[in-house]
Amino acid sequence: MRTSQDRFADAITALAGTMGFVYVHAVWFAVWIALNLGLFGRSAVFDPYPFGLLTTIVSLEAIFLSTFVMVSQNRQAARENVRADLDFETNLRAEIWAVHTGKALGLNPEEIERHVQETIRQSRRAMDSEAGVQPVEPEAL
Repeated sequence: MRTSQDRFADAITALAGTMGFVYVHAVWFAVWIALNLGLFGRSAVFDPYPFGLLTTIVSLEAIFLSTFVMVSQNRQAARENVRADLDFETNLRAEIWAVHTGKALGLNPEEIERHVQETIRQSRRAMDSEAGVQPVEPEAL
């Protein structure tokens, strides 16, 4: 459900995030500076040192590029919020189904929860420390 402005901002941001963009600008700056230092003749100079016109153009480009990047980032954040909401809903549904399935099978939910909490603690210790704590083996689940 992107608008044409959203698509344009995404396209500009995608282009600006490439090495091709960097290379084009490096060549453009080199040609501009060489031209305005008089390397192609004094008659070709139109923006003498300290290159005020180039500075203005680059500043305007930076303003617009940063705006396009912010628009794209805001849209990405909105998409991430939707994904997080869907993940939460999916996890909640799975939890409710698991509890009901466990009850139907006659399992003790408190015992299972204690096992889950211990497994989580052991996994976190394994991730947080380098003290040789082993992660939970799949067979132990």
